Amino acid sequence: MDPYKHRPSSNHNSPFWTTNSGAPIWNNNSSLTVGHRGPILLEDYHLIEKLAQFDRERIPERVVHARGASAKGFFEVTHDVSHLTCADFLRAPGVQTPVIVRFSTVVHERGSPETLRDPRGFAVKFYTREGNFDLVGNNFPVFFIRDGMKFPDMVHAFKPNPKSHIQEHWRILDFFSHHPESLHMFTFLFDDVGIPLNYRHMDGSGVNTYTLINRNGKVHYVKFHWRPTCGVKCLLDNEAVNVGGSNHSHATKDLYDSISTGNYPEWKLFIQTMDPDHEDRFDFDPLDVTKTWPEDILPLQPVGRLVLNKNIDNFFAENEQLAFCPAIVVPGIYYSDDKLLQTRIFSYADTQRHRLGPNYLMLPVNAPKCAHHNNHHDGFMNFMHRDEEVNYFPSRYDSVGHAEEFPIPPPILNGKREKCIIHKENNFKQAGERYRSWAPDRQERFVNRCVDALSDQRVTHELRNIWISYWSQCDKSLGEKLANQLSMKPSM
Repeated sequence: MDPYKHRPSSNHNSPFWTTNSGAPIWNNNSSLTVGHRGPILLEDYHLIEKLAQFDRERIPERVVHARGASAKGFFEVTHDVSHLTCADFLRAPGVQTPVIVRFSTVVHERGSPETLRDPRGFAVKFYTREGNFDLVGNNFPVFFIRDGMKFPDMVHAFKPNPKSHIQEHWRILDFFSHHPESLHMFTFLFDDVGIPLNYRHMDGSGVNTYTLINRNGKVHYVKFHWRPTCGVKCLLDNEAVNVGGSNHSHATKDLYDSISTGNYPEWKLFIQTMDPDHEDRFDFDPLDVTKTWPEDILPLQPVGRLVLNKNIDNFFAENEQLAFCPAIVVPGIYYSDDKLLQTRIFSYADTQRHRLGPNYLMLPVNAPKCAHHNNHHDGFMNFMHRDEEVNYFPSRYDSVGHAEEFPIPPPILNGKREKCIIHKENNFKQAGERYRSWAPDRQERFVNRCVDALSDQRVTHELRNIWISYWSQCDKSLGEKLANQLSMKPSM
């Protein structure tokens, strides 16, 4: 008898999760790392398959950050940071580098209103003399999850119900009920800053932890922060309804009109740095993207200014085809073992190759403005004219060699293969501190937004209990307020 003859066609009959090839998955939450903190191993086939499958779910619109607007300008160094990094574009005050910046919403479709409560993308492409540097971040300094293994699931939870194509609170609350690390991010998303007035009046953050390396090979962890010179301004819920009802593209229009009239948007760039030898001094993991670094201990250091003074010439060529990847760095800037950053290094380039083709970095908006040379020949949409006969390396017929060596982080990697959660989760402290820092009226608006989400008719009693428990661990009074408004018993 053919053992496959009566096999069900549905993929929902397995008693456990599997890969596409049917192999059982024993851990669908954590990436395979060297030790419990990383870095992540490329041999984690399950992770690569999961991300690669996710990156190819939509064509041609971006899966996330589909709705966006771009502008061009320059970055100018204002303070000397050459003791921290050998990055050429940061070599001295006064140095200017051309840039293009893309702002975006995250979850919703390309034609969606720009007034929806959603994080905003803040991505900067620096066209430096040593190649491009893509600083890809958001308007919030933290994120929902700390391991990119969960990114496809997270986006699926935020996206519309695949049956009804309606975004629903119960799906979001169900998913994140398994991930209390998200609480800090929700204190931003459900706060008054959850709907920026426009792209000019919002902060930017690199979110992930990178490393800076100076010419002597000394390494510092670094976080990047953008601060608008015109200040942060946001829309309350009723204001967003009024603005969005009259113009779905209000933020795009504001950016375009401001530049057209000479009112150029400007941000100051600040960094926080940390000696890796000091990372164990904190009650959280500094490479955990759900945490912020305390500014009283690690103060913001000024670096430069970003000025947007030119509108793009063509929306398709310089916005839809504009592509970023956190893996694109320059000498003097490198990655850290931040688990979310490690997965983004693969995933962003992979999704661009799917969406725009393998030669997307040849497109004018993505190509470096400095001289460049490699043997990446052929492939779909390769329009570069080449007449050389040698397309391999090394060769005695081609004099092009290697660049001067530049430093990379020197620590020796050692640890067993593990799929696990970091040791210092500390999921509740910073979320509670942020809530207690607000004025009473701001706290009340936050509570009301949480209550509105938890009042979804499909949110079960169990889910409400879990979320009241989480928020109570952040702040006891917050949990009590939620319980009272939802007619629930406060969490002990």
